[in-house]
Amino acid sequence: MRIDILTIFPEMLEGFFSQGVIGQARERGLIEINLHNLRDFTTDKHRTVDDRPYGGGPGMIMKPEPFFLGVEHIQAELPSGARPRVILLSASGKLFTQKLAKELAQEDYLILLCGRYEGVDERVLHITTDELSIGNFVLSGGELAAAVVAEAVARLVPGVVGDYESIKGDAFYDEDLVGPPQWTRPPVFRGLKVPEVLLRGDHKEIEEFRRQKRLEKTVRNRPDLLR
Repeated sequence: MRIDILTIFPEMLEGFFSQGVIGQARERGLIEINLHNLRDFTTDKHRTVDDRPYGGGPGMIMKPEPFFLGVEHIQAELPSGARPRVILLSASGKLFTQKLAKELAQEDYLILLCGRYEGVDERVLHITTDELSIGNFVLSGGELAAAVVAEAVARLVPGVVGDYESIKGDAFYDEDLVGPPQWTRPPVFRGLKVPEVLLRGDHKEIEEFRRQKRLEKTVRNRPDLLR
């Protein structure tokens, strides 16, 4: 899988993608992540990426030209006939979910577009296949959202996570339930004990216990998932 990210702050993301399982997967050639500076695709000497909004209003809007030129540059590097998913990260987008992460993990090429300021010129949507949001809140830019989407997708690529079976126990993997509570050593800490069922080694009993706890935790923390 190849993931390309267009941003005015590529250095913000380089450290993130150099660490952990994603960094290891890049080193092993399982995934390719390329960071592109949006200012490299401007056409003026000041490398301008934003301008005032038509119709007035506060703040600045990101110009369409750098996004169009950046996407065209990336597409020119891909094999002939490649059809990447081009995704704009936006608070106005469709909510990103684990189900969508699984869908995107089947793609060979993703291009993630990071907005800034008050938003992105609406014409940029003409070169996108998706507009995604990571939640009902607003960030100063799309970089953190791009990191979230890229990691959620990349870890589903076979080989990226050491034990792929462990992914199937993740929250939301096969149904809309949060993950189960987890414990590790020591068995007793400051009077707080690990549930006895987890110490007995009965795998069927443990599976039933974990599912029950997933349901309880979902009801407590995310009742909206059960509606």
